[in-house]
Amino acid sequence: MKLISIKRETKPEVRFTKKMGALSINVTYIKKQFLNIPFKTLHKYRETYYGEVKDCDNISLAR
Repeated sequence: MKLISIKRETKPEVRFTKKMGALSINVTYIKKQFLNIPFKTLHKYRETYYGEVKDCDNISLAR
């Protein structure tokens, strides 16, 4: 049994952009786990409407 592992998980989220408004996209999280308990997010990225892959730092959440 491995103590530390890395898991990739994709979840649909609703984001808001100025040009397109509310947008439902898939966000992929890469998390580090200790004994199958996630404790740190290493990276998260999203695929845009046009197929580009971007970081999630420059977009705000929809309210």
